[in-house]
Amino acid sequence: MKIRKVIERLALAAILFSASPGTGSAQSAGYDTYCNPLDIDYTYMVYNSSKNISYRSGADPAVVEFRGEYYLFVTRSFGYWHSTDLVNWDFIKPAQWFFEGCNAPTAFNYKDSVIYFAGDPAGYGSILYSDDPKSGKWTPTASISNNIQDSELFIDDDGKTYLYWGSSNVYPIRVKELNKNDRMLETGVKKDLINLNEEEHGWERFGENNFHPTLKEGYMEGASMTKHNGKYYLQYAAPGTQFNVYGDGVYVGDSPLGPFTYMKNNPMSFKPGGFTNGAGHGITVKQTNGQYWHFGTMALASNSHWERRLCMFPTYFDDEGLMHSNTHYGDYPRFGPDHPTKAGQHSGWMLLSYRGKTTVSSSQMQIRKSTSTDNDFDITNMPLVRNNAGEITSEVLTDESPKSFWVADANDDQQWIKIEMLQPGMVNAIQLNFHDHESGIYTRTEGLRHRFTIEVSENGKEWKTVVDRSKSYKDSPNAYIVLNQPQKARFIRYKNIEVPGNNLAMSEIRVFGTGFGKKPGKVKGFEVQRHEDRRDVSTSWKEVAGAQGYNIRWGIAPNKLYQSWLVYEDTELLMRCFDKSTTYYMSIEAFNENGISESTKVIKID
Repeated sequence: MKIRKVIERLALAAILFSASPGTGSAQSAGYDTYCNPLDIDYTYMVYNSSKNISYRSGADPAVVEFRGEYYLFVTRSFGYWHSTDLVNWDFIKPAQWFFEGCNAPTAFNYKDSVIYFAGDPAGYGSILYSDDPKSGKWTPTASISNNIQDSELFIDDDGKTYLYWGSSNVYPIRVKELNKNDRMLETGVKKDLINLNEEEHGWERFGENNFHPTLKEGYMEGASMTKHNGKYYLQYAAPGTQFNVYGDGVYVGDSPLGPFTYMKNNPMSFKPGGFTNGAGHGITVKQTNGQYWHFGTMALASNSHWERRLCMFPTYFDDEGLMHSNTHYGDYPRFGPDHPTKAGQHSGWMLLSYRGKTTVSSSQMQIRKSTSTDNDFDITNMPLVRNNAGEITSEVLTDESPKSFWVADANDDQQWIKIEMLQPGMVNAIQLNFHDHESGIYTRTEGLRHRFTIEVSENGKEWKTVVDRSKSYKDSPNAYIVLNQPQKARFIRYKNIEVPGNNLAMSEIRVFGTGFGKKPGKVKGFEVQRHEDRRDVSTSWKEVAGAQGYNIRWGIAPNKLYQSWLVYEDTELLMRCFDKSTTYYMSIEAFNENGISESTKVIKID
């Protein structure tokens, strides 16, 4: 016991030495951090309100830099967000806007003088423009352009203007040229560009984990254009926004009109495993310092398939000009854009709360839910269980699933959640993922707020308040909070005061920091088998003592393992996301609350 206490004290000293106090925004060693899904005040949806289904959603982001600051446009949000640092976002309510909000919006900053915007849910409408988006004032063009669902407006350096669009499991991504100087009228130039090829590209196949028993055609949608070093990178999303494998691929061309060639390291943005899945239908924006960021759509898909959240990943162009995003440990805390060398990379804070023993003040219901391949959802209504002390227990709040949730008996200050982590650790940050259960809100609503406190304890008896939002006016459905000082703890307690809507419901409390023990050893027995259908690959490995889970990395070269798939506990995984004619390379590592193991030797998959 004495040796263990010495080790814990040494670990505590090291962590305190390396971390500095926060200043209201998330910080690690003096730099901002952020955590996916992004912590913004997502709008309650009009869509499905006729069925009395109440839920927040944020999807199909369009982000532009304008005069050194940033604007974020999101499907059906009745406005947009503004930021100076890409981490902290404030909502702007525009003076005039589309009646049902914008749908799959597009925006373009033309020569830092005017922002152009489109996204009418009806599929037609005027393109708006503004030279002062912070004011919320926009002017519509006098012309009407048809067929602008899932559109992307792109203005080249020569002023020529292009509108890409398409959302279908049959029709391709298309482009038409507009005249920017004459009310955005169409010039008559129109082309079909690209379509899905599911027989060749495994990641484009429809369904959860790229499998569906009857539907074979994925959806191609969400076109986006990035120009880099004279090349045109046409991005597109597949195979469906509700699935864990929703990602963005790229075709590359020498002209905005093509022809375009499939990029061999596709998908460019992909996050099929872990807590929140999906990284598709996005946009790539260039930060003022030259760093690229890809904003995408993540599938929450609990109340509805169209219940979604946003994510942000750093994006690069390698020595071959291949575009790729870093999604490794993509829902763990990541360094913010202000970090000089590690912007967007995993901060090193690990998940301390996984499988933590959880008790709750009351329980109206506890639901375990997952996306099905042949129906909407697989749903389990879990029975009420008490521990030996008579407290109600919960297994859904530390299971790393955003679809499962707990609902309290009331939305008041008598409700609480207590987590006993499996091991003590140094807590740096906490993410609260609130759930919408019959909230009774169906549109953008002002004045919503989440009020609560969070306490920590080493022994479960003596408690210290580390977060006090008891008088907060902040609306944070995915609240990500960094503690002002790291705290040694084994117990975490959330104490509710009030949250938006009729019910207090929570899907997950995630606690991040550093454990005091050893990181897991190197994975042994890693085996990979490519099937007769070369789009499918089976992987298996031996269990590592003390591991929470495993992270499989793969790519088209040993030094280009750009994709990854994170799993908890399992020691095998069937992956259906490979391109039939491509040779791959693969490695695996283990992780736990103390860190990440050494990766295995890279295996070639012919």
